[in-house]
Amino acid sequence: MPLFRPRQLDPNEMEMVGVRKAPLNDLYYTVLGAPWWLDMLGAVGVFITANVLFALAYDATGGIGGVTTPSFLIYFFFSVQTMATIGYGTLYPVTTAAHVLVTLEAVVGLGLVAMTTGLIFSKFSAPRARVRFAHRVVISPMNGMPTLMFRMGNERSSNIVEATVRVALVRTEHTEEGVRFYRFYDLPLERSQAPALTRSFMALHRLDDRSMLRGASPESLAKDEVELTVSIIGVDESTGQTLHARHTYLDGAVTWGARHADLLSDRADGGLRMDLTHFDEIVATKPTPEFPYPRV
Repeated sequence: MPLFRPRQLDPNEMEMVGVRKAPLNDLYYTVLGAPWWLDMLGAVGVFITANVLFALAYDATGGIGGVTTPSFLIYFFFSVQTMATIGYGTLYPVTTAAHVLVTLEAVVGLGLVAMTTGLIFSKFSAPRARVRFAHRVVISPMNGMPTLMFRMGNERSSNIVEATVRVALVRTEHTEEGVRFYRFYDLPLERSQAPALTRSFMALHRLDDRSMLRGASPESLAKDEVELTVSIIGVDESTGQTLHARHTYLDGAVTWGARHADLLSDRADGGLRMDLTHFDEIVATKPTPEFPYPRV
């Protein structure tokens, strides 16, 4: 039995073969995209590893004054004091070799501190959008016209101003020569821009005669391997930085003959209430002769 089993790919996940590996070139982006706990664990690991290496060098060369009983642990703690510029004064270099190692460690320590500080600042200052997308896309009549509907909302208290929403359709096509490829199409929206993206926003695409989805069915979407990608870009009103978010729906996430549940309701005092617990809920719609899809 092998010690490590290969990860099982999801049926909807594309397997990548022949990708050139460049871990050092992408290290900065890998660190920025990693979770905080992993970055902090990596920083601690680098710090400890560097001190272990210098402790081995001190142990091999000696020349540290104030050491009563030489040991690796003593040299390790001296290395930590040197790299962190603590310097209690009880341990100090007395030989040329030890002074050279201390100088080298000071340079390495400055580099590690500068690099760690820069990465932490970059992670703190990098804009992170918290846009929530509904679990499903729905198609139902709106004012007599079948309409594709996407629900999304900003989960931060700070609004995304001048938000622009774009929906792209990807489907499999075959050329006359029998070559299969994936083609992108932009789906025009009833409204693609919003002055401010708040807790809930609905993007609408009418399935009229100009729509790429006119005459489509659940079977045709599955046959063409249709994917719908929703992207949002805007400016965070608190920081002035550009934010972006993206979500992809596969054909199985499209529900025919349903709409998103209402979030707004009237309060007793005449005001409005928005209940986000129904954000992902959908409600069946009545079929019509032009839209006979009573599916949910």
